Amino acid sequence: MNSKAIAVTGLRKAFGEKAVLDGIGFEVAAGSVFAMLGPNGAGKTTTVNILATLMKADAGTVRVAGHDVATATRQVRAAIGVTGQFAAVDELLTGRENLQLMADLKRVSGSQVVDRLLERFDLVESADKMTATYSGGMRRKLDLAMTLVGNPQIIFLDEPTTGLDPRSRRTMWGIVRDLVADGTTIFLTTQYLEEADQLADRVAVLDQGRLVAQGTPAELKGQIPGTHVRLRFAALDELDTAARALPGSTRDDEELTLRVPSDGDSKSLRALLDRLDDVMINAPEFSVHTPDLDDVFLALTGHKTAEEAMAQ
Repeated sequence: MNSKAIAVTGLRKAFGEKAVLDGIGFEVAAGSVFAMLGPNGAGKTTTVNILATLMKADAGTVRVAGHDVATATRQVRAAIGVTGQFAAVDELLTGRENLQLMADLKRVSGSQVVDRLLERFDLVESADKMTATYSGGMRRKLDLAMTLVGNPQIIFLDEPTTGLDPRSRRTMWGIVRDLVADGTTIFLTTQYLEEADQLADRVAVLDQGRLVAQGTPAELKGQIPGTHVRLRFAALDELDTAARALPGSTRDDEELTLRVPSDGDSKSLRALLDRLDDVMINAPEFSVHTPDLDDVFLALTGHKTAEEAMAQ
């Protein structure tokens, strides 16, 4: 497979007069996890649908697995698997029958494939039960197992853990990591910032049809101000002395802590500690705090994350 599993330039899509995608472009390296973040309505699902040949773009170039999605639809579909926002399982069939149906549709022979996927996703005990009895987490696992029939090179996961409990979500994370370790490329859309931080090699933030940022999680977090060093002291007089030695810091007398703005690199941290040494003060507790992807998301889009919205 090409070292670039996905390459997109100038992608545009409108519904009526509303531009859903406004000339976006990005690349996804083979064997990596690429996460696209964005609030509801940002254009994430539309992007997936176009990349998966389920929808035609108005303009732009999209290559998936080295093939143009507009002119080599069959080759693209042979190389990909898609798991949508809702588990696409047939509730009138058992788990085993759902997998066998997918194997038949993809002309994959042998019951060993079905047995192997049931075991891989820990569905052996429930394999012959109707999927109507499955929990949400089990349905999502079965849905992903069905996607893996035929060993696709690239898998699109469109908000795969929406509605799952924390335990089921972490189970899905483990499955994604195993897939990538085997060389599969994952294109993930999600509203969960922790999910992107845990899984993604690169992240793109989509808002109102435009990509407002791209980079590794660390690079994106580094763009947002707010990194600081937190120092805790043993006594109030030590806090007083440290505050005088570190102008621009913010103190908390009740907690005996000092918050000092910093870029977090080793040189600035050493300079800070040297200043404390100069006034003969020692901080028993010392920690560096950096912005997380929630801060990045809010700063770039002006929207709260899914977790924050649900908490209100």
